[in-house]
Amino acid sequence: MKYLLISAFVCLTFWAQGQNGKATTTKKTFSRETTVSIDIKADIEVVWAVLTTASQYTRWNSTVTSFEGKIEKGEKIQLKSILDDKRTFKLKVKEMDAPAHMVWADGQGKRVYTLVSNASGTVTFTMTEKIGGLMFPMYAKQIPPFDDVFEKFASDLKEESEGQL
Repeated sequence: MKYLLISAFVCLTFWAQGQNGKATTTKKTFSRETTVSIDIKADIEVVWAVLTTASQYTRWNSTVTSFEGKIEKGEKIQLKSILDDKRTFKLKVKEMDAPAHMVWADGQGKRVYTLVSNASGTVTFTMTEKIGGLMFPMYAKQIPPFDDVFEKFASDLKEESEGQL
């Protein structure tokens, strides 16, 4: 119930801002947070299956060049992104509440995925990543912006999910 309320609030907030597919970033001294939200014309279970089937990530997701591991609570995953193909992101799946909520994290950041079914028959997908910490100001300028990659991720998820119909 807690995740449902949080998800509903997040989706209403982004719907009110008209952010369907457009990423936004909020910068603070010790953190940076990027969010994208998009409506998908598919069943929530279909979107969840696309989002959590690790073996298919590099096929449908043009922002990921390499993916290893299982997308299950407590499991570790390793991926490479088009942002920095030389770096392998080593993440842990911290939370999973199918088919509505998932969290991946490492020592520097946390990415939250939420899915909310709408009365219109669509699903609102929201992805938010917050990175930061006390040392963040020292390396913040070396981290590229996530906006374009988040928008592409959301667009790819939408295309793949809607193609499942």
